[in-house]
Amino acid sequence: MKKDSENVRAWALEGPSIQIDPLFPYYQDRSADSVAEEIQLAGYRTVHYFVVNESQINAELIRSFHNRDIAVWALVIGNGTFSTSHLPPEWPSWKMGMLKELNDGFERFSPFSEGYVQWKKEAVSQMLQLYPFDGVEIAEPYFPEWDGIRRGVYGDIGPLAKQAFHEKCGLAIPEFTNRFAANYYKKIPDVYTKWIDFRVDAVNTLIDEIINGSGGAREVRPDILTATWSLAVDGGAVSTLRLKEWQGLDAISMIGRVKPDLHILQTHWPDWMKRNLKAEYPGTYESFAAPIRAAYPELPLGIQADVGSRANMVKNRTWLNQFQNTAYDLGYHTWTAYEYHLGGYMYEEPPEPLAAVIQGEVEVMVSFSKRLDPGSTGVIMMGDREAGEEFRVLESRIDGNRLWLHFKRLPENRPFEIEFRSAKDTPSLWHVKGKKANETPAGVRICVS
Repeated sequence: MKKDSENVRAWALEGPSIQIDPLFPYYQDRSADSVAEEIQLAGYRTVHYFVVNESQINAELIRSFHNRDIAVWALVIGNGTFSTSHLPPEWPSWKMGMLKELNDGFERFSPFSEGYVQWKKEAVSQMLQLYPFDGVEIAEPYFPEWDGIRRGVYGDIGPLAKQAFHEKCGLAIPEFTNRFAANYYKKIPDVYTKWIDFRVDAVNTLIDEIINGSGGAREVRPDILTATWSLAVDGGAVSTLRLKEWQGLDAISMIGRVKPDLHILQTHWPDWMKRNLKAEYPGTYESFAAPIRAAYPELPLGIQADVGSRANMVKNRTWLNQFQNTAYDLGYHTWTAYEYHLGGYMYEEPPEPLAAVIQGEVEVMVSFSKRLDPGSTGVIMMGDREAGEEFRVLESRIDGNRLWLHFKRLPENRPFEIEFRSAKDTPSLWHVKGKKANETPAGVRICVS
């Protein structure tokens, strides 16, 4: 869908991008611009802002990204929420019915709940009117779960789903636990096929209503970019059919219904949880990607990886670079990863000074590759190196990845260099605990022009 607005940041549909969740401690107690600068110095021009609560958005962070010409997607979860504090009192009536109760901190909502769908559409639309996101994407709109019937992690089988299936198909939903029942799902293939198609339609309808419905995203923000997400998994030749059966996902019909500007294949947990997942694994997703390209050859296609949600599968920079190369070799327009500060480079690489600028008369701001420990920065100001003239720091302060240095005076000769000693990073703010701090090697210098 073409956008007429001159303000659309077209690069949001191509190249490297990264997911960020501003609620992580790594992003707290620092300026929004220091976050934006760190992301920019890491080489990203597009971010996917993970929205936990549509009514609590960091507007200053969006402005800071935009000031650096970084496009910002609002990444909205479609099938539930991690937080219920912002929901109306009737929200428990929205819940999915599951084969077994899951107490994992995530509330799953039924796409058959008209109340939920309308509330979600209104919440997303209001967010897009209040905050200048460049795009909106509905991630994880699907039903639970991969191999969910066998594992008991399967839904929606609650009263809302039962009523909707009866109204649409005139049938009772299949039985999934009692294999001796007459309507056990394996015994009634015709009904089960209708049930599968019914669930696919429910997922697509949810997304379509939020994006294209009356009062939806495109109506309130005609300039907005949109993206749909579906899962991909290395589950053998029938993996596309399994995702349709178990989770209601059919990317071809989803795209046809919603008509997004971008579609993203999300790495499913059976893959991202693998300890030794090879960076070339996107090659195993061609059974998902090839049909999408064939059906919609003009639609940009992206792929998402996980680089560190669990301690045993953290991916380092070498892995991420190879993943990127593989994605481009396979013809993907863009890639992203969950989540920026979870990557192995955070645990393995020392903070590196990347830029330094003079601020005012006697102050220098040095920007590092990552967040710094406020109590760990020893520096020496180098003026005329041949003369050995030193300029001592009177005061220093930290703002995220930035080190502000205050001097009595600065060298008259420009450019000059600053040498660093013992600048350390912030293990206490990392996702995986118990790691040692990395330290900038002695003798590292940055030129100040």
